[in-house]
Amino acid sequence: MASAQKKSIPAPELTGGTAWLNVSRPLTLADLKGKMVLLDFWTYCCINCMHIIPDLKKLEAKYPKELVVIGVHSAKFQNEREAENIRQAILRYGIEHPVINDSNFAIWQAYGARAWPTLVLIDPEGNIVGSDTGEGHYEILDKLIGKLSSDFRSKNLINEKPIPLSLEKYKLGPSFLSFPGKILADETSKRLFIADSNHNRIVITNMEGEVLDIAGNGETGRNDGDFKDASFHHPQGMALQGDNLYVADTENHLIRKLDLKAKIVTTIAGTSKQAAFMDTGGMGTFSPVNSPWDMAYVEGKLYIAMAGAHQIWIMDLETTVFQPFAGSGREGCIDGLLDKSALAQPSGITASDSMLYFADSEVSAIRYADMKENRVKTIVGQDLFVFGDVDGKGEEVRLQHPLGVTNYNGLIYVADTYNHKIKIVNPVDNTSITFSGDGHAGFTDGKDPQFYEPGGLSFANNKLYIADTNNHAIRVLDMKTKEVRTLQIKGLKMEVSENTLQPIMPPFARLVELPLKTLKMGSDIQLTLNINLPRGYHLNPDAPLVYRINADNGIQFEQSNREVRIEKPELPIKISGKTTSEEKNTDLKISVSFYYCRDDNQGACFIDAVVCHQPIKLDKEYGDTAVTIDYDVKLP
Repeated sequence: MASAQKKSIPAPELTGGTAWLNVSRPLTLADLKGKMVLLDFWTYCCINCMHIIPDLKKLEAKYPKELVVIGVHSAKFQNEREAENIRQAILRYGIEHPVINDSNFAIWQAYGARAWPTLVLIDPEGNIVGSDTGEGHYEILDKLIGKLSSDFRSKNLINEKPIPLSLEKYKLGPSFLSFPGKILADETSKRLFIADSNHNRIVITNMEGEVLDIAGNGETGRNDGDFKDASFHHPQGMALQGDNLYVADTENHLIRKLDLKAKIVTTIAGTSKQAAFMDTGGMGTFSPVNSPWDMAYVEGKLYIAMAGAHQIWIMDLETTVFQPFAGSGREGCIDGLLDKSALAQPSGITASDSMLYFADSEVSAIRYADMKENRVKTIVGQDLFVFGDVDGKGEEVRLQHPLGVTNYNGLIYVADTYNHKIKIVNPVDNTSITFSGDGHAGFTDGKDPQFYEPGGLSFANNKLYIADTNNHAIRVLDMKTKEVRTLQIKGLKMEVSENTLQPIMPPFARLVELPLKTLKMGSDIQLTLNINLPRGYHLNPDAPLVYRINADNGIQFEQSNREVRIEKPELPIKISGKTTSEEKNTDLKISVSFYYCRDDNQGACFIDAVVCHQPIKLDKEYGDTAVTIDYDVKLP
């Protein structure tokens, strides 16, 4: 690594974090002795942090017993300090290593981190080997870890014992959509195009949410071909021209074209390799691109919000030549001539006449590129660490990491993502006002709606369609009444495969200790299990409820000591048993796991599990013949 240590420097303890995720308990350096540890200091908004996740996964796969990667999440934005929001990012990016919420920068400071991402490698004896910042360190890390593994294994100092993982992905059930990033509404054809990002597909519906077609087989990949065989990797923004839908296939670093009549997917730009810093473009599938996030079509050209390059690129659809259009490649908020300006992870773009309006997410700004005057200008927003939630005019305005924009009647509607709001920005008087959302993450319809990190917007038929990313839903805002409803997606399957079903007692299962219960000796008894779900939720009928009863001597059930799977479960669950004729104390343990969803079946489903310990006393004269267990479910 760039700053490899020559002397043995003990690694500081991993203390000061406010929450651990993906593990059942906090980890210490003592727990990690005998393993190589790679600390990844990251913040989930950062495109560079996203870029190194595939490298981390490759290293974890290559050294599964010797290496532990630990994500140290040191937040840039206020919204990113919340553990639940980090958990959503873990799910969105498919992270399966431990993550600590370093919300107070305690670990960041202890290790002297200065930028996102920063990587620190620790050897099996707990000494820092070296550190580096930025992307592109896979090869040197691979060599270092390989050598350390060999050296320490020869000394019998490698510990292959697994760490206590408890992955967040096992707490989330199925959903029709998964972290939809963008939406495109087309009034002419009366269709909605949904980037179902974490399902790696494009879902096409009518305006009522009835599925017309699906492009993508759901697998992570980059295959071209028929809609049913093609594959994507976390697609985001789209642009429509005639019967062609253009898609920013973000994590494949590709631009794809969907022929909506022939139902064929074709790659038209990119090589699937990430373009280098300050790349100058190229032609078609011979040259790379860098994390395209959104697109706008104007007169035969695609204008691409190239988040990974901190630029807007332009692609001629006839010649397939593409190149930077605005932004020097430096990250920042500098106005001026197109090639002299500085942008910061543009993630949403919309065209209006000669203007390209874009959400410059890392500087929390709404800006435009004037195609006639060849200049970039900022409407609201200031710089990299200036953010908040303030309506007003000019320099007093604050946004927080906006990802989506669309124009309507001369105004720019903004998905102010980390503020969980929809705002209106006026490019004429440089004002910004809140239009919808109360600033708190939630999932509420009506005139006082709540959103959860919305990422994409599109207008049609006097309605604003919102990709409400962390709610796994499409929301519809009526421009006349300002009421919000959740679009009912009809025609998608919500399936639970065998390999995603939970063990009977997952690591996150809640343990409930119940008071002593007296039962009558030698009696037939009935055990009733009642699960009290939150208002507006029901058991998922497409996923089984699984229970296991463990009973000591003294009480018997026909299905004791084995897993029982109930397909299409209904509550309450009644189980018959019998007590013995011996006066004694005994124990009953009931373990249950189940899936539950919103009553409208939109958004995410959840998994819950509980282990109830019920002490029993058997008495020959006094005692009940029934045991009732009530479990109150709390939303994550």
